[in-house]
Amino acid sequence: MPGHLTPADWIVIVGYLVGITALGIWLGRDQRSTRDYFLGSRNIPWWGIGASIVATETSALTIIGVPAIAYGSNILFIQMIVGYVIARVVLAAVMVPHYLKGEIYSPYQLLEQHLGRAPRQLAGAFFLMLETMSAGVRVYVACIPVRLMLGDRVCGLGGVVDPILGAILLFVGLSLIYTCIGGVKAVVWTDAVQLLLFVAGGIYTLAYIPTLIEGGWGAVLAEAGAAGKLTWLNTNFTFSAPFNIWMGVIGGTVMVMATHGAEQLIVQRVLTAGSIPAGRKALVFSAVLIFPLFLVFLLAGVLLWVFYQHHPFQIPLPESRAGIAANDFIFPIFMITEVPPVLRGLLIVAILAAAMSSISSALSALASVSTMDFLKQALTGRDEGFFLRFSRYSTVFWAGALVFVAWLTREVSFVLNAAFSLRGLTSGALLGALLIALFRRQLGARAVMAGMIASVVVMNLIYWPPKLPALRAGWLEVFGGEIFWPWFTLIGTCITLGVAVGTHRYFSRRED
Repeated sequence: MPGHLTPADWIVIVGYLVGITALGIWLGRDQRSTRDYFLGSRNIPWWGIGASIVATETSALTIIGVPAIAYGSNILFIQMIVGYVIARVVLAAVMVPHYLKGEIYSPYQLLEQHLGRAPRQLAGAFFLMLETMSAGVRVYVACIPVRLMLGDRVCGLGGVVDPILGAILLFVGLSLIYTCIGGVKAVVWTDAVQLLLFVAGGIYTLAYIPTLIEGGWGAVLAEAGAAGKLTWLNTNFTFSAPFNIWMGVIGGTVMVMATHGAEQLIVQRVLTAGSIPAGRKALVFSAVLIFPLFLVFLLAGVLLWVFYQHHPFQIPLPESRAGIAANDFIFPIFMITEVPPVLRGLLIVAILAAAMSSISSALSALASVSTMDFLKQALTGRDEGFFLRFSRYSTVFWAGALVFVAWLTREVSFVLNAAFSLRGLTSGALLGALLIALFRRQLGARAVMAGMIASVVVMNLIYWPPKLPALRAGWLEVFGGEIFWPWFTLIGTCITLGVAVGTHRYFSRRED
């Protein structure tokens, strides 16, 4: 709300938006080829790549939603991060040599190398479709609390457009400017800066809230512990909520092997490394960063719960609405009502940084796949200048697509956990296909494509019926409960592998 922000806050916010855009343009200057545009000339240091990986997967939804999880329940989500760490180590050891042997632009090139062009293009199409949907949802959900912080008049561009649409255009437009001009190099380095900003915001929150509570950290931890807010371990195995250790060790590991090993959004960063050791260091460095990062924001949620046990809300807590629960407003409300000027601006900048980081990464990945996995395959004989121009046009096109999806999402009433859940609809198909290409290529293109399509169909049948009132009761009766998103990738991968093996055996018998 504008009345809560001082001129000093606005100087910080506007300074950040102008500064990060200018930095991205400057860092990404001198783009002469698609190699520069999509691989950053393969001269980015491993620590910059590792920071970009973490920033890419940490959207504004994470910065807002993770504290909300702990505020509403406890810190059981930290069990998922165990799998996030394990997967990175496995990928560094097993997959990085395949990515950096020669020069490839996406993991889907490996499918063509071992299975043919059709599997590559099917995988690329799945990625384009679902990344557009999930990135658009992330943009929309981030815009709701940002509208609360900045106000309707600012987000609505002075009353010219709907406030939510104005916030969407602000995020996507500024991210587009430096992504379109500077390519992946601009994205990686602005990601690194943005990571520092939202990590600093989380650490400041942990340091600041105990000063507002009598007894400080000791009193906070005692009250939180007595209320069960510090519960972090659940050993009960279930396919439904709440989080348990098996979801983290098994489901989380497989999920991140897909998102960081078979999806262009993250793999593109690894492909910018100049060598196999550099790629491995980048992934391991991201593993070192990810656990404390999520712990910081989970503890921030715990501290917010303790704070609001002793202090009234200065503004009413908004009701749940499409895509976001009431608790997701907790952190933004605290920022605009309880934090001093300037520091309040810095915390708001932390959310803006997370949002812009995830948007710019999505734009670069979408443009890369559409250009290198589709157009360059179809149009041979064109020079690098043509493909570089198309890459920029493609970036603009995908920015428009994200705006469109984000705007449509306001009409949807069931996008909770959507950023994770939607990605899980295709991640198993992509991971299963990549595993077959690298380790069971004898199954052939026909079998792997059958497995991928079957996986996506079944995962949609698992995901959507519980969200639809007309089908919910029957679905739950058949399956015994709603399957939680940490298991989606594992289920999808098993379906891909099983159907591929079955298809290969079927056609092998017929041909005999």
